[in-house]
Amino acid sequence: MNKPVVIDSSAAMPASGAAPITRPPPSADHMQRYQNIEELRQAARRRLPKGVFEYFDRGTMDELSLRYNRTAFQSVKLRNKVCIDVTKRSTATTLFGKPLSMPLAVGPTGAAGVCWFEGELALARAAARFGVPFTLAVLSLSTIEAVAAAGQGARQWFQLYVWPEREQSYALVRRAKDAGFEALVVTVDTQVSPVREYNRRNGFTMPFFINGRAVWDVMLHPRWAVGTFAPHYFKYGMPALAHRPKPGKGGERPSLSGSDVTWEDIKRLRDMWKGPMILKGLHRAEDAARAAAEGLDAVIISNHGGRNLDTAVNSLDVLPEIKAEVGDKLKVMIDSGIRRGGDILKARALGADLVLTGRATLYGTCVGGEEGAYHALHLLRHELETDMGFTGCCTNEDIGSHVLWQPKR
Repeated sequence: MNKPVVIDSSAAMPASGAAPITRPPPSADHMQRYQNIEELRQAARRRLPKGVFEYFDRGTMDELSLRYNRTAFQSVKLRNKVCIDVTKRSTATTLFGKPLSMPLAVGPTGAAGVCWFEGELALARAAARFGVPFTLAVLSLSTIEAVAAAGQGARQWFQLYVWPEREQSYALVRRAKDAGFEALVVTVDTQVSPVREYNRRNGFTMPFFINGRAVWDVMLHPRWAVGTFAPHYFKYGMPALAHRPKPGKGGERPSLSGSDVTWEDIKRLRDMWKGPMILKGLHRAEDAARAAAEGLDAVIISNHGGRNLDTAVNSLDVLPEIKAEVGDKLKVMIDSGIRRGGDILKARALGADLVLTGRATLYGTCVGGEEGAYHALHLLRHELETDMGFTGCCTNEDIGSHVLWQPKR
């Protein structure tokens, strides 16, 4: 049963006074057994075929960036604050002039429909109920229009790669605009195809192809086969990407991202898209400054969840430098490695306006569809609110560098 976000009239208004406090209802009873995101991850591992799980869960090459993403957050230490009334705490905030139940958006995750039947629709509905934006990945199994219909009334963002055939990308931008998507997220950190050896080893491809390894893998996971693969096959056919570029004249498989993307492409998209536009995949302060100069509304500091450039710096490490460079010229967001509500607090304390999480909500979707994704969001919000209490913060505006322990140098 869908439960909308409700207003908690007993709580205080945010410091900005721009939005009422929102407190999403609790998760469904059958999801309460999962106490944290890691438990959802382990449950997802048990339910999914190995090839599917590793596609979502793993990184690239030696997976050092994947490990950095967690150790970066774990190495940041917090200081508690005592003798302060934190009875009325709220995670609510605003972004682009509209309210959010917490400073988080669901990030783009490709092929989410492989982890749960119509997984993108489940994620969109969960985000709508929880009062946070949902970002549809261009490499999704569900169409732009289907997701827009599923998450009616929600804040929906569309993530785009700039493809070699530019007009195919522009056509998707027009479709997202017509469907009512709020923001355009342009990913620019996938200039070349990353090395993901496990996909080749597991025989995982998209469109989904049943080979010897995949057949055995599916047979060992009947819940996924019956609950996810079979419904998709009988309704849509073999799982395939809904927006994949069309083959070239010679029938060759098209690239999923252009290696020749420049700032001229960003300017063209800025001219096309009149709503909020966000550039995703930055590590350098000069790139963020250029984004501000080109009229973008936000940047997402990201190493693509450790899935592209191995040994890439973690988003948290370069956040202070980038925030210092751009100030209030645009919103600064980060992703890659969010697994606890305390990670959101740390990102906010270091200057982030918002965080995005991809895998955390995807693990929930793998386990329980819409209810699982909602539960993942609930876990993160509860942990954030708890850590706000320990550090003496009643609103998001209270969170600052004072909550961090910074050793004297």
